[in-house]
Amino acid sequence: VVAGSERFSLLDGYSGYNQIMVKGEDQFKIAFTAKWGTYAYKKMPFGLSNAGVKG
Repeated sequence: VVAGSERFSLLDGYSGYNQIMVKGEDQFKIAFTAKWGTYAYKKMPFGLSNAGVKG
């Protein structure tokens, strides 16, 4: 409980962030290669600079 407040809200930033889809044509921009193959995110990963900016 937050002192002096009538309401308290908790946002699920982790799950909400991982629901942002990456356009198919942009997936190669955030792809990476490991020894098992090349992988591309279908949903927005954490740590991208300007991830919330539309362009």
